[in-house]
Amino acid sequence: MNTSYCNRPHGRPLIAHGRTWFRGWLAALTLITFASLSSMTGAAPAAPTVLIVGDSLSSGYGLSTGQGWVDLLQRKLAAQGFAYKVVNASISGDTTAGGRSRIGAALQIHKPQIVIIELGGNDGLRGSALAPAKANLDFMVEAAQKAGAKVLLLGMQLPPNYGAQYIGEFAALFGDVAKARKAALVPFMLQGFGDKPELFQADRIHPTAQAQPLMLDAVWPELRKLLPQR
Repeated sequence: MNTSYCNRPHGRPLIAHGRTWFRGWLAALTLITFASLSSMTGAAPAAPTVLIVGDSLSSGYGLSTGQGWVDLLQRKLAAQGFAYKVVNASISGDTTAGGRSRIGAALQIHKPQIVIIELGGNDGLRGSALAPAKANLDFMVEAAQKAGAKVLLLGMQLPPNYGAQYIGEFAALFGDVAKARKAALVPFMLQGFGDKPELFQADRIHPTAQAQPLMLDAVWPELRKLLPQR
């Protein structure tokens, strides 16, 4: 009798079944080992992100590295136990039109959980028409919300030489956009020291390093509401 075929279905050799079983066992072992190694060496989940889209007030104009309110925010989040990464996408001199043109790419790249929009000041200082500025802010807030982010809008005010009507309409546009989109709002980012020249650089526009904690103090209460509750 040919023992190679002893009672094997379909006449398959015993050695063939042995090889098939061994290959299956080896494949399973490889998958288990790979899964174990992946779990040990895999990258940690990405930290949630706070994306800041602003102008020179947020980019740290005239300050040394690490002095700006955005840098202070990163340190405060860590001190408060919030493992958030702050991405500063602010550009000195930027306007609401500039922010509108680049926010889509920023949202796609950074996938933030929270977006802080600090734009509009340069529109006002240039005496620009306010309807386009309002539309640009509205576009940015809506885009961020559609991307799944919570939004905090930082408002600004103008000096008195721009005329009462323009000043009033400018200040109101931030609140109007925030209300329409149900976004969080800081009405005036320089609240409490905007009339203190000693806290501004020589240009009387950009706050000094000493004023940066005050800017963070203005932002933090509203931002805290957007962070996980404990």
